[in-house]
Amino acid sequence: MRTLLNILWLVCGGALNALHWYLVGVLTAVTIVGLPWTRACFTLGTFSLWPFGRQMVARERVTGRLDLGTGCLGTVGNVLWLLFAGWHLALAHLVLAAGCAITIIGIPFAFQHLKLAIASLMPIGMTVVEVP
Repeated sequence: MRTLLNILWLVCGGALNALHWYLVGVLTAVTIVGLPWTRACFTLGTFSLWPFGRQMVARERVTGRLDLGTGCLGTVGNVLWLLFAGWHLALAHLVLAAGCAITIIGIPFAFQHLKLAIASLMPIGMTVVEVP
């Protein structure tokens, strides 16, 4: 079922979502100052290609140790991200979630957009894992 939903997601706009994330990632990489956020953009871009059966979790929970993105600098980076880029990406996912939630068939897609909206608010120090 996950595979079918992921294929439908990809065809019905998931590829455009990922393209949006990848574009933001390229823009952050070009500025050089935004390089710390580039990894998060590409992680979320890949997550938005195939979201069913996957979840964003803190890298610290996966690796069992702190790193640069999960410590104090990651928090500062997430606050800067939220102010400059995260809010508009989250808003885009919220608008798409509202559009999907209008129909009964679109409700699973609306939930995925909500999941992506939450992930786009504070993406530094996060990684994508498969849900059993």
